[in-house]
Amino acid sequence: MIARDESLSSFVEAFDATAGDGPLGDFDISVKANICTREGRTECCSKLLQGYRSPFDATVVEKLTSAGAAIVGKNNMDEFAMGSSGERSVHGPCRNPWDTSRVTGGSSGGSAAAVAAGLVRASLGSDTGGSVRQPAALCGVVGLKPTYGRVSRYGLVAYASSLDQIGPIARSCEDVAVVLGAIAGHDPNDATSSTRGVEDYTARLRESVSGKKIGVPSFARGQGVSAEVARVFDASVEAFRSRGAEIVDVELPSLEYAVPAYYLVATAEASSNLARFDGIRYGRRAELDKGEGLFELYEKSRSEGFGAEVKLRIILGTFALSAGYADKLYERALKVRRLIKDDHDRVFASGIDAILTPTAPSPAFKIGEKTDDPVAMYLEDIFTVSANLAGLPAVSLPAGLAGVDGVTLPVGVQLTGRAWDEAGILSIGAELERCELMGDAKPAVWALG
Repeated sequence: MIARDESLSSFVEAFDATAGDGPLGDFDISVKANICTREGRTECCSKLLQGYRSPFDATVVEKLTSAGAAIVGKNNMDEFAMGSSGERSVHGPCRNPWDTSRVTGGSSGGSAAAVAAGLVRASLGSDTGGSVRQPAALCGVVGLKPTYGRVSRYGLVAYASSLDQIGPIARSCEDVAVVLGAIAGHDPNDATSSTRGVEDYTARLRESVSGKKIGVPSFARGQGVSAEVARVFDASVEAFRSRGAEIVDVELPSLEYAVPAYYLVATAEASSNLARFDGIRYGRRAELDKGEGLFELYEKSRSEGFGAEVKLRIILGTFALSAGYADKLYERALKVRRLIKDDHDRVFASGIDAILTPTAPSPAFKIGEKTDDPVAMYLEDIFTVSANLAGLPAVSLPAGLAGVDGVTLPVGVQLTGRAWDEAGILSIGAELERCELMGDAKPAVWALG
């Protein structure tokens, strides 16, 4: 049994598990705390769901165990997957294995930390606006958000249903490809899952990038990108060029509106999805005083159960959907979402194989540094939200190391691909791995011998 690592706060619950027969028979895998498992609790790291035990396994969990994987525990996360740093959990913050005074990124921070520290071979996270990729970048591992509909969401506690996807985190593109092959595919329990066939995502990992076109938008070097991230990003561009890739300047003009559009669409959907947690249908029920009724029960249960960030997003989403504002805010955000998809479609139609950007604008920052500045925190998602809005696959790859205040921290770059081309972006990512831009650096917290 894996003991909870208090120095990382990555595991919120560990299981006794035995690997089975199958292609994942040598994989020990942890899953994010918002993915349903029969064993253990599915609390979404929220006071409102403390003690909740799911009566069923999520489809991805069933598929992993059928493939022989050992599910060894649940990972810490931002409450209800709402956060960009891993700090918004009832269990306390996730801590980065490279420097435990720093954040992991969010919301799948515990999943990324567990992989980066060598506690597990792979993990599952959920990605609504970058929640697999941003923690992967800050922890120095590989994280993939599949095309919307590629992986079943059945058993994932919903945040924003038109954006959410479950994705794998591992230390290599090959392991990510293997896990993706196990969890991908149609599920009759999820009406949004695609009937498109599942390919062998490992088959193209040895492909050369020679002759492939990699698009680099001017946005990738825009305002807000730290000097260290810019340096690592430029080095990754040159690494691809040295391997024979053609680097092409591309324009995605709508990306400057991606963050505000995302935070309107996502919070509006969260407002609806989280309405069920009212202390009656689901969630912890508050104690009532004499004379109080149903309205007070709703108010008390939700006020006591939800954390500050979840409350903020519910309020934002409810306002965006309210009479007199829905057309000015929510509907306008949906139009921007369409423009973002059209921009990507146009770039890929021109022959571009993948779009390269940083994953996050800065390396891991100190715990508590941005918790009082929501705008600064939301801007951590500036490079990741567009893939969710457009429904496209994207992968974050460790691309180099940055020196920050005397500490060595990983920096990630992101490849976004055309719909259903997970194999393509993983093959390009594998070529970057072969450049060995990370050297043999390992986190300060490293569990493997």
